[in-house]
Amino acid sequence: MLSTEHVGPSKTKALLVCIFLGFSSGLPLFILYNLLSAWLKSEGVDLKAIGLFALVGIPYTWKFLWSPAMDRFQLPFLGRRRGWMIATQIAVMLAVILMGQFNPRTEIWTVVFLAAIVAFFSASQDIVVDAHRREWLTEEQMGSGTALFVNAYKLSTLVPGSLSLILSDVLTWDWVFFVTGLFMLPGILTTLLVPEPKMYGPAPKTLREAVIEPFNEFIQRQGWKHALIVLAFIFLYKLGDSMATALATPFYIELGFTRTEIGLVAKNAGLWASILGGILGAYWMLKTGVNRALWLFGVLQALAILGFVILAQTGADLWLLTWVIGFEALSVGLGTAAFTSYIALETNPRFTATQFALFTSLSAVPRTFINALTGYIVEVTGWTNFFIICFVLAIPGLLLLPKIAPWNKNKKSEFESAH
Repeated sequence: MLSTEHVGPSKTKALLVCIFLGFSSGLPLFILYNLLSAWLKSEGVDLKAIGLFALVGIPYTWKFLWSPAMDRFQLPFLGRRRGWMIATQIAVMLAVILMGQFNPRTEIWTVVFLAAIVAFFSASQDIVVDAHRREWLTEEQMGSGTALFVNAYKLSTLVPGSLSLILSDVLTWDWVFFVTGLFMLPGILTTLLVPEPKMYGPAPKTLREAVIEPFNEFIQRQGWKHALIVLAFIFLYKLGDSMATALATPFYIELGFTRTEIGLVAKNAGLWASILGGILGAYWMLKTGVNRALWLFGVLQALAILGFVILAQTGADLWLLTWVIGFEALSVGLGTAAFTSYIALETNPRFTATQFALFTSLSAVPRTFINALTGYIVEVTGWTNFFIICFVLAIPGLLLLPKIAPWNKNKKSEFESAH
């Protein structure tokens, strides 16, 4: 039976920890999908090859395979959650710094290997950070805390997607990657200072128990048909916007924007839009719940894709770029906040790491496998038709909302409320 005495952190403490751990979780992903693509493009690597680099994100889609080990085993320092957090964060930082020491034109396979290492430890960090947040925050703090976490996650793109691009015009790439890697330090310090969450029950006693029970519980909870609908929704909800942003930086460069222009616009438009998104997302979910947020924010993130269609037709217009990046940062950040809150409340705290990893792995499938084809799709269709395709692919996830998140009901965790 779950504990009935889950006393969460103070609001201020929850806010700060969610911000810093969200930033630490997002940074390596955006290094792989923003900075890496800009680096490869500037070094003359083929656009198709850049698209295929999305495959280094395979660990994000398969992290549920080793998440049971992170539920079952504990490193000999800092506790079951924080020990894994600090180990993965340090590994990511060192791999990012090392990656910039190689030339992608002559040592492409070394770069691929190091990018895969970053992806593996980044995905592993996500497993344990998600588990820590799910176990540490109270149900009342989950919506607003997750909104802050997701928007800090989104804000972390300003380092590889803005600051690092600006630095690349004045520094060599090895120094750019060194500086970028050091931005993992705030997350490392947070891990050292934040307390270990209270466990809802005993840790799995065997690896078999850690592997089998989480999947059995999910399937048996409301039957396999409902489980399939949940999994389909998780796969489809972020499909369109994930594809649309996969080649955003090469798209901006191809339109004629300089890396400094992209960096400055992303910094200003993206920053304020993300901050506004964090405030609105936390407030909305606190007042009206996760279900309505999924509806409203899902529509907004689909509409944001149309901004890329307009930009593709207009060309290198800085003001339009500002609006497109700002609206994308606002709407996609809001959608991700609601989506991640839904996943958290769908997760049984007894099997936090494994079930959370299963759900987020499925949501990462489009970003990894489908996004790997985006370079080829653009070559065949052109940018305008590509973004129209992305918009159409955003619709099926919205059509599942009446079953997944009825407008007039509020999504609550059935686990805490049942005990």
